Amino acid sequence: MPELLLEIFSEEIPARMQSRAADDLSALILAGLKQAGLVVDGARSFATPRRLTLHVSDVPAKSPTIIEERRGPRVGAPQKALEGFMRSAGLDSLDQAEVVSDAKKGDFYVVHIERKGELADAILAQVVPDVVRKFPWPKSMRWGGGRLRWVRPIHSILCVLDGKVVPFSVDGIQSGTRTVGHRFMGPDAFDVAGFDDYSAKLKRGKVLLEADARARKIDQQAQTLAAAEGLELVADNALLRENAGLVEWPTVMLGTFDESFLDVPSEVLITSMKAHQKCFSLKDPATGKLANKFMLVSNLEARDKGKAIVKGNERVIRARLSDAKFFWDHDLATPLEDMVPRLSNVTFHDKLGTQGERVERIVDLAGRIAEQIGGDVANAKRAALLAIADLVSEMVGEFPELQGLMGRYYASAQGEPGEVAQAIEEHYLPQGPSDPVPTAPVSIAVSLADKLNTLVGFWAIDEKPTGSKDPFALRRAALGVVRTLVENEIQLPLFRIIRTMAQTTVQDFRDHSHEKISEVLFNLPDDVRETPEFVALDERVTFESVFGEDYSSQLTRAIAITDDLLSFLADRIKVYLRDKGARHDLIDAVFSLGGQDDVLLLVMRVEALGRFLDTDDGSNLLTGVKRAQNILRIEEKKDGRSYGDLYEKNMLKAKEEKSLAKAIEHTTSVAGKAIQRDDFEAAMTALAELRVPVDAFFDNVTVNIDDPSLRQNRLQLLSKIRDVTLQVADFTRIAG
Repeated sequence: MPELLLEIFSEEIPARMQSRAADDLSALILAGLKQAGLVVDGARSFATPRRLTLHVSDVPAKSPTIIEERRGPRVGAPQKALEGFMRSAGLDSLDQAEVVSDAKKGDFYVVHIERKGELADAILAQVVPDVVRKFPWPKSMRWGGGRLRWVRPIHSILCVLDGKVVPFSVDGIQSGTRTVGHRFMGPDAFDVAGFDDYSAKLKRGKVLLEADARARKIDQQAQTLAAAEGLELVADNALLRENAGLVEWPTVMLGTFDESFLDVPSEVLITSMKAHQKCFSLKDPATGKLANKFMLVSNLEARDKGKAIVKGNERVIRARLSDAKFFWDHDLATPLEDMVPRLSNVTFHDKLGTQGERVERIVDLAGRIAEQIGGDVANAKRAALLAIADLVSEMVGEFPELQGLMGRYYASAQGEPGEVAQAIEEHYLPQGPSDPVPTAPVSIAVSLADKLNTLVGFWAIDEKPTGSKDPFALRRAALGVVRTLVENEIQLPLFRIIRTMAQTTVQDFRDHSHEKISEVLFNLPDDVRETPEFVALDERVTFESVFGEDYSSQLTRAIAITDDLLSFLADRIKVYLRDKGARHDLIDAVFSLGGQDDVLLLVMRVEALGRFLDTDDGSNLLTGVKRAQNILRIEEKKDGRSYGDLYEKNMLKAKEEKSLAKAIEHTTSVAGKAIQRDDFEAAMTALAELRVPVDAFFDNVTVNIDDPSLRQNRLQLLSKIRDVTLQVADFTRIAG
């Protein structure tokens, strides 16, 4: 079958858009062909800085002929309906239609319309211009007097099918068989007959069509040059891909900068050279320190071996690194603590105040979390105070991606304790699913405080994620909380923390300091703090003694925020567990119990349940428990009542029901105590002891007997099986 070759040749396409554009070109052309009746395989798309190319190896010569059956009105329908049907079907007379009988609807007219296939080149002449006109660039432009929009001005369109041009025009640009090679080293135009001819002539014209081939060439040349210098390339795959999108014929060259710049942190130098000149950095493999060398990627093979190109890049690099050194020296001269007041001039969110106000909230919370997890409270508060101070530094203003890292450098240089400096950098972790979590107690405290403060704040102003939209990365923050707690094996009940933060967020701060409100909330008596009635008299009196006003509406709002946010965090825990391979039904079985706010304990319970059900005792007990629950569900529905009351011991007749009752009583006690000390493995071991008596009961005891009193007592005994397993999970939600 014929092959299709399409090339859209333009001015330089931004590197970040090339890969998506190549995929879109393939998808849109193939979709257009399919809609017209041409189904094709083997499509490949390519992108270089100046061209988008599509190659389809097998294109049918024409679309197939289609017979369409069109159903008309009933025989005897009004004349206007019949006339409309004849016009739409192209009939001169109803005699040209068939009459088909339907047992329910009677006789009606049917006509079969033949749509003949269309030649592939005619279809392409319609599809390609339509795709070009509607192409989904993130940003596009118009040029000259035309109306066509494209990412950059189009020079030509090559469209060849089976060696022949497919004729069409797009905004005055006529399709043809001609293209050009490299802008400088292969500017002469040439005709092509097919893909092999096209790719061979492009290569002779100093154009590598495949982005992967350009990336490999850059990497190979850079590695060779680095080895010759006794240095090692600083790996950066994103920079490699970007450079592959900037050149059609890559040539790597080596440049040098003044050694005095090495006094600036290496991350700053690497970032500056990457951001401004797309250059690679090099390091000494023996010491791991940055070398005063860099690699640049040129788009041509210069006659002077690149001397002028290297010299020009060295001049620009020198200027850029001079700026970076100035920022570094200037920031070092300003104590990090002196930058903190300037955060009050930076808005965090219109409804949540300034970055300075955000810091105040984080400082207080970080200290309290540090106290609960065994971290240094003073250092946690200090780290939280300085955590985002580098946001207003000169360096971070120039390179926002260095926020946190620069704070660590400045804190270390200015004599802050090591764990304070470490926490300033690490409190941002994790930022992605593959990032590590902070592990030092102070870092953990500040990280959790920052993320929880963000979550509560946006919940308080009702800016929660919706569908796929999450502009403030709140899902990422919540998953960061989950991962930090689980991977560090930290028990931290979240209800009290979140409720406290929610209360302080919705409370009016005009007359009462944030610290005083938090102090009261965190130090409520246990009997008040743990009661489900959050507006109990003792608590109300406590608050009114501080605030001198009725706080019920604020408290009600805080409770609503807390419940909703805990539900959101529970969803993130589910995502985390599923990614770890936990069974969906086990997660639901544990989470359905509700009232649990300790992330680590929830995860531990799911994992322990999974291990238990993988054993013979676990799987067999599950069968028995589900059988008991099914009997109870059926009988309770039939009788219109619950059998959750305590059974009568003196009515236990069969030895199997006596053994079961004794086992339930023992297991309830042992499992309950194990759960109280968070020993879920022991709780599962206790449940395993139910397997034998449960099996014996169902093998030898009839529940639904004629004696109503004995039947009721046995149903009440079965309900205790349900109760004892509900200490661990809702077994009705477990598959099997």
